[in-house]
Amino acid sequence: MLTVGKAVKVSIYLSEGATHRGVAVSSSILDFLFYRGVSGATVLKGVAGFGAEHRLHSASFVEISDQLPLKIEFIESTEKVEEILPKLEELAGSGIIEVQETSVVKTAPLASNKTPPRAPVVKIEGPAKVMNIHIGEDDRWNGKPLYRALVEAMRANDLAGATVYRGILGYGAHRRIHRDKPFHLSHDASIMLSVIDTEEKLRAFLPMVEQMVQEGIVVFSDAEVIKYSHRPAEAEPENQESDDSFDPV
Repeated sequence: MLTVGKAVKVSIYLSEGATHRGVAVSSSILDFLFYRGVSGATVLKGVAGFGAEHRLHSASFVEISDQLPLKIEFIESTEKVEEILPKLEELAGSGIIEVQETSVVKTAPLASNKTPPRAPVVKIEGPAKVMNIHIGEDDRWNGKPLYRALVEAMRANDLAGATVYRGILGYGAHRRIHRDKPFHLSHDASIMLSVIDTEEKLRAFLPMVEQMVQEGIVVFSDAEVIKYSHRPAEAEPENQESDDSFDPV
């Protein structure tokens, strides 16, 4: 464990294409340092440079050189460096190793070793129901897309999970074909929401569906859940949305 006080900084200069027994030297050295308990190490990649052969290497947008200079740098106690230096010399091969005395004035705090209490696992197994809701992409409820409002309502009612599927071809009650074309996306594609949960919870939610879905089809079918389990997530800020995707069933 690195402590405040006198220490040693080690810099290892390599070529990006260098290998050791078929493995990139940088990866071999990083693995060695990690499993020997070195406090931390960083691999830095140069954008231009030359080495012992005096051949210039540089990176460009057109052609990325695989012979650019690399530097691996870490700070450790003198005792630890003396212990691992012979192996580092073997791994570095024709690379250069530089050792400098330095002082550590502040160390990074270690994560707490205390294991936080684990939340109980939520499980659903056995007979269940699948509810599929077929609507149009343009359908709305209270000013927002109906499919999004339904998902939000399902989440608020603690249903196990919902997935929204967007159809690429189909028709509905009005017998009008809806399809996606390469340069024209239909604005009223078929949307299907699929939910799996216990029959009791889905039946309890059905009045909300009937209120929100003015035109569409709601289908129930039997299912058997082989395994569904998760730990309750940490509380999130209200009205926070991470992106436009939904949790899978």
